[in-house]
Amino acid sequence: MIKNILSFLCLLFVLIACKDKTSKYKTSQVFRYNEKDNITTLDPAFAKNEPIVWATNQLYNGLVSFDDELNVVPSIAKKWNISKDNKVYDFTLRNDVYFHKNAVFGKDSTRTVTAHDFEYSIGRLLDPKVASSGRWVMQNVKSFKALNDSVFRMELHKAFPPFLGLLSMQYCSVVPKEAIEFYGTEFRSNPVGTGPFQFKMWVENTKLVFRKNPLYFEKDEKGKQLPYLEAIAVTFFADKQTEFLQFIQGNSDVLYDLHTSYKDELLSPVGDLLPKYKNKLAIDKAPYLIVEYIAFLMDGETVDNHPYIRKAISLGFDRAKMLRYLRNNIGTPATGFIPKGLPSHYKGALNTYHPEKAKQLIEKYKQETGDHNPTIKITTVSSYTDLFEFIQRELQGVGLAVKLEVLPSPVLRQLKANGKLPTFRVGWIADYPDGENFLSLFYSKNFAPQGPNYTHYSNPVFDELYEHSLAITDKKERIKIYKQMDSIIMADIPVVPLFYDEVVRFKHNNVKGLTTNATNLLELKRVYKTE
Repeated sequence: MIKNILSFLCLLFVLIACKDKTSKYKTSQVFRYNEKDNITTLDPAFAKNEPIVWATNQLYNGLVSFDDELNVVPSIAKKWNISKDNKVYDFTLRNDVYFHKNAVFGKDSTRTVTAHDFEYSIGRLLDPKVASSGRWVMQNVKSFKALNDSVFRMELHKAFPPFLGLLSMQYCSVVPKEAIEFYGTEFRSNPVGTGPFQFKMWVENTKLVFRKNPLYFEKDEKGKQLPYLEAIAVTFFADKQTEFLQFIQGNSDVLYDLHTSYKDELLSPVGDLLPKYKNKLAIDKAPYLIVEYIAFLMDGETVDNHPYIRKAISLGFDRAKMLRYLRNNIGTPATGFIPKGLPSHYKGALNTYHPEKAKQLIEKYKQETGDHNPTIKITTVSSYTDLFEFIQRELQGVGLAVKLEVLPSPVLRQLKANGKLPTFRVGWIADYPDGENFLSLFYSKNFAPQGPNYTHYSNPVFDELYEHSLAITDKKERIKIYKQMDSIIMADIPVVPLFYDEVVRFKHNNVKGLTTNATNLLELKRVYKTE
């Protein structure tokens, strides 16, 4: 009991201390959000999940970035030139970008960013001793070097049109050699970048505070320096209900996770904000580059892998009904594999609900195989149990028995990577916003566990189109090929797409300038709050 009281008092002291650190700033100038999952580092070389990506996006910049429409736009690189063979990229840098003031540059000092800093940062990303989770981003890079202080060159082994999109990832942020050498492994909690906000304090699992960077190089359309906010304060309440109550009580400015424990408190069954909140809150929705799907191991000899069964599963359940009743219409029924939000999204209707045709396929399977009680097993994780129980009931209605196996997420990941599951649930989120990222899951040279082709799908026509698309620099022509490849996937059915997710953010009405985008990146440099 005494130990518990002391622990509580220590936590209370920390919270009061953190509050004191930010109390001198007006609440209207501080953007507050809760991160229910822990942030383990503020080093962009390890920005492997959303909590870290959101935090590091405030602290760092790279050569390029994306706007809300997923167009590649300049960041520290003000322009670039690409060779005719699409292999050599020359980036010309701005000359007004400064690192955050830090003692590593001398007392309360800084310096400008040069091309040599990018040479160092990319080299660090590839250094085996660093063991960055982002090394794969540079797997196609043949060489890189600073031609002078202002021009940075990167050469690829082979043409890869989505390369600029890869460079927008936080992994590719510029960091100063002085800070890495001074802080060593402690750079994770002593970040020095160029971003719109700079590091102030971090009490791990309790509170994280960033301050406005007075030297930030970007300005708005009227010439006003960004960012508008004075500070960002992040809390770490892991409990969903606590997070929800903190938001409703006005202690945080945004709620970005729609959990089953409180979704009906905020939304109607069709996904509209309930009337009692309309004068207080706003809801933003946007396509999210995630596709949820059922995958089949194509080189297995199981009931699941029979083409009639796969087709019957695709036709045998009502996606729209599933989203309406279980997700308050958050998400869109899938029509292809590449999700909404990308121009290569396939708008075909090959997966529409058709229970009578599904029954016919099951009967045809029974007649041709002699198996009069076909049964399949679908493996999923606990957070998707309600969706798969719905699918289970729907498929039983068309004559297909379904057993559900619920496993911890790490176990499922290991088993699917090693080809140990005949049928399983997968959610794929884009690493970079290009249709190629989704289609690479079906390229035969990407078989798991070495690559992301968990289904072991192989089609020579698909492979030929995939390789051809990488040699095409014309974006519109490449999109046509992507759609053709998606249609092949939908015809062969190595997967059954379920739905495309949506970015859903609830915010208080006084929060302005907070936009949504299909990568669900948190952009705060243009956000401000009214009284």
